[in-house]
Amino acid sequence: MSTTMLRSTALRSALRAAAPSTTARAACFSTTVTMQKATLPDLPYDYGALEPAISGQIMELHHSKHHNTYVNSYNAAQEKMEEVQSKGDIQAQIAQQGLINFHGGGHLNHSLFWENLAPKSSGGGEPPSGQLATAINSSYGSLSAFQEKFNAALAGIQGSGWAWLVQDTQTGAIVIKTYANQDPVVGQFRPLLGIDAWEHAYYLQYQNRKAEYFGAVWGVVNWKAVEGRYK
Repeated sequence: MSTTMLRSTALRSALRAAAPSTTARAACFSTTVTMQKATLPDLPYDYGALEPAISGQIMELHHSKHHNTYVNSYNAAQEKMEEVQSKGDIQAQIAQQGLINFHGGGHLNHSLFWENLAPKSSGGGEPPSGQLATAINSSYGSLSAFQEKFNAALAGIQGSGWAWLVQDTQTGAIVIKTYANQDPVVGQFRPLLGIDAWEHAYYLQYQNRKAEYFGAVWGVVNWKAVEGRYK
């Protein structure tokens, strides 16, 4: 099986594990499947609630335009997949995998990203605690050292992508990984905390000073949500 097909299988598993509104029932290429449509999640805070770290204008465009486009495009790609599956057109099914991976990954990544953030009034920026704090200190020495290494990973992304704190599901270890474009965290790793390094996440406010965005976003990271994913 090709790398693209393997990634698509893992993506479908991740979508099944997501909230009911974003789940998908998947099967092999040779089987016609009915996919439950993804929906744009509501934000648990106002667009302007993360200022000054992230402007309300950026949040509104990022959520209502960019994320919504991933949702609509993913649904369209899945509808097309159902059509070509019903015809038994394997070549067309393979061609659809790239769109499903990209837009489905964009939907998964952004859904987690909004949960990763919180206004300061709701605990945004408060440092992690408990077992996650212990794991960060053990692996990186301190929270500030972890953030420095994470920001270096963000800055090292060529083009568009994400940096993630992930947990190895086999060893339990935490590690920083980068993913290109909208590739989601699937397979062996569990996503804990992701930061969007696409230009649309910061450019209206920070222009070419993306390092300032990477530094400011920590002031609104919702570590409680991250702790909830850590096992």
